[in-house]
Amino acid sequence: MKKGKLIVFSAPSGSGKTTIVRHLLGLPELELEFSISAATRAPRGQEIDGKDYYFMSIEDFKKHIKAEDFIEWEEVYRDNFYGTLKSEVERIWALGKNVIFDIDVAGGLRIKKKFPEETLAVFVKPPSVDELKRRLKERSTESEDKINMRIAKAHVELATAPQFDKIIKNYDLDQAKREAYELVQSFIRK
Repeated sequence: MKKGKLIVFSAPSGSGKTTIVRHLLGLPELELEFSISAATRAPRGQEIDGKDYYFMSIEDFKKHIKAEDFIEWEEVYRDNFYGTLKSEVERIWALGKNVIFDIDVAGGLRIKKKFPEETLAVFVKPPSVDELKRRLKERSTESEDKINMRIAKAHVELATAPQFDKIIKNYDLDQAKREAYELVQSFIRK
């Protein structure tokens, strides 16, 4: 099996990384396929199992940990586990595609550490923490407590930005999309 490239986009919730990743997935010349993460949380809104996440119980997730089925995993919040299954990356590489990830900061850095040559790790930086909070409230998908937890975590995540290969400052979404495209296109052509 030919190994493709691994493109990691990480950022605090509300930074715009998912919007940027979706934009890149719509560009066929990049030959990208989305890595679907495993998660123990319940689906939000219109999320679909096997498309947005592989939703599983905490017990099943822990069985996968024990079997060493994950490239990376983390308990992001108490009893909220997320991870990348090895089988997911193998599935995408078997299609002859490059893998694109929309994952938390710790997971992104773990992938970069495990696959330093194959990985481009990009951190999407929001305009401000106040803007993050506004975006999270606008989504109307989480309680005030959850939003406050995400904002507290954002401060820690922002401090990790220098550990990534590139930082995209998402002050203007169109500019951030252009910058992301140029970075990914250049990396996959190496």
